Amino acid sequence: MKFTPHKYIAVAGILLSSSSIVQSQCPDFTEYSASPQGNPSNGTLGLPLMRPVPACRTFNSSAVEQVIDDMNARLKDPDVARLFENTFPNTLDTTVKYFNETENLAFIITGDITAQWLRDTGNQFAQYRSIYNLDSNLAALARAVINIEARYITQYPYCSAFQPPPESNLPATVNAPAIDVIVNPPVDNQTVFECKYEIDSLCSFLKLSTTYYNETKDASIMNDQWFLAIDQIFQVINNQSQASWDENFNFISYYNWTGSPGSLSNSPEVNNGGNGEPKAYTGMVGTHHRPSDDLSTFAFLTSGNAMLTVELNNLAAMLDSAGLAVNISQSAKEWSSKINESIWRHALVNGVFAYETNGYGGRYFMDDANVPSLLSLPYLGFLEMDSPAYVATRQVLLSRQNPYFAAGQNFSGISGPHVDAWNPWPMSQISAIFGTDNDDEILQSLYLIVNNTDGLGLIHEWVSIYNESDYTRTWFAWANSYFSEMILDLAERKPYLIFTENASYVPGQ
Repeated sequence: MKFTPHKYIAVAGILLSSSSIVQSQCPDFTEYSASPQGNPSNGTLGLPLMRPVPACRTFNSSAVEQVIDDMNARLKDPDVARLFENTFPNTLDTTVKYFNETENLAFIITGDITAQWLRDTGNQFAQYRSIYNLDSNLAALARAVINIEARYITQYPYCSAFQPPPESNLPATVNAPAIDVIVNPPVDNQTVFECKYEIDSLCSFLKLSTTYYNETKDASIMNDQWFLAIDQIFQVINNQSQASWDENFNFISYYNWTGSPGSLSNSPEVNNGGNGEPKAYTGMVGTHHRPSDDLSTFAFLTSGNAMLTVELNNLAAMLDSAGLAVNISQSAKEWSSKINESIWRHALVNGVFAYETNGYGGRYFMDDANVPSLLSLPYLGFLEMDSPAYVATRQVLLSRQNPYFAAGQNFSGISGPHVDAWNPWPMSQISAIFGTDNDDEILQSLYLIVNNTDGLGLIHEWVSIYNESDYTRTWFAWANSYFSEMILDLAERKPYLIFTENASYVPGQ
């Protein structure tokens, strides 16, 4: 195995040169995660320990280690315990490429791609929110992530993934699929890794900000840079809610992305001068790309707008709690109400939500595994899992009526056009667990995930329904974080399903 030392390693909130660490020859985690490593669990599957040694972890947190110890003492299945032990700390163990508390800056990669996605980072930190108050360094890291993302959004509000900040002295990564793509407004590829406009990216920044504040009551995140980013977000919301045609048939465009001629996957050519399909006014906010990074078919993504309504309400509540920016709070509440009403009016047909709409009567009935998805609507906080609209929609999504649902002998779930129709994502089964109170459904989904890591004890991007050893991405921090967040959810609301005793557990309480 080839060993490559990290140039910088952040340990306990302090940026260190790898030469200052005794165990400086740290494995490249892409390679490390491709084969079983540490001692196997005592479970049926014998899942290996897949954590780097402490000196090679990119961030160490005593609070995280305590949660792992607490859960290991309670979980009754050693394989579930090992999967939690591998996934819960994965973001901190492997993806903190730069952190400087004094500068209030951090750079978090998504895993095997050296770029910081706004969406991924928000999800990568979601499972840590309840322990910020137990670890001041972890709280400082989250605060630094919020601060750098505020800078990114202020500069490029339509972009989804970014390069390291100049202060880090880390080199920018060449993203080949983005080189020939023309983006308007123009971007600098030394700052931007990829400029696909995805409304959920902005929602994820809001979510990271509000969950951090709700746990810590630390209003320092709401600095001048942060408010500039909020202004940009509202500008995007206003612009992308407008129809494509004005009353005189002038075509209205605030953002376009041409794609690359001949490309079939990462950057396909986009019609109408890079603008995609026209949209009529509905009250919802349009998006160019989905949470999967794929092009939208129709501009109004139901789940993205659902997340936006929730996060705008959370933004208003945070500002009200902090006694700040009454005008922004009011605007957030008004937009949230308008978008929410529009979702129910335009996206719900015969009691079932469409994935996308265009305002002209066009609707696309499907779902994609990436969150926000229709299956994840309860997780997002948009509605309750017993809502008749969700129950009916869920039934459709987890059946042959969803063109991107597939089932095999060993694995089943929802995939999406990002890969293909016969490779469901474990992420969809995690969303399914968040969306039900049925014990049998929860256990079925849980063990579909646990039994399909190909013996590696990490959550993959997708798994083939034909061959359980056919998968992508052993190092996918968002999926690992989402799994551990789900296990902590069960620890609180369904402890008897996973614990030896029926006693709820919430980290930090």
